[in-house]
Amino acid sequence: MGVVSQYSCETIDMTNVSLEESDRDLETLVKEVIELIRPALQADEGDVVLHEVNENTGEVTVELIGACVSCDASDQTMKAGIERVLKERVPEITSVHNLGEAIADEGTAVTL
Repeated sequence: MGVVSQYSCETIDMTNVSLEESDRDLETLVKEVIELIRPALQADEGDVVLHEVNENTGEVTVELIGACVSCDASDQTMKAGIERVLKERVPEITSVHNLGEAIADEGTAVTL
């Protein structure tokens, strides 16, 4: 009985080690990088919200909020800032899309 218990513990220990090393899925990595980027955006009264990470395509969908919404440099913030840093630190990322751009492109339901 002691041998079975010892074997089970060794198996669990080995599983825990490999989970600790590989438990960092794509979404977790993206969240970690966004946390590094966030203070720079917040310093200018803006922020970024992560909406989706597509693990199959490597596409990330975020939304710029706060002062970033109306900022003339928001495109630059997305491409030269958020997307560049994410791609550098998480090579699986293929593109980053701003949800706010998609909403703005659709216009509004009100017509005059």
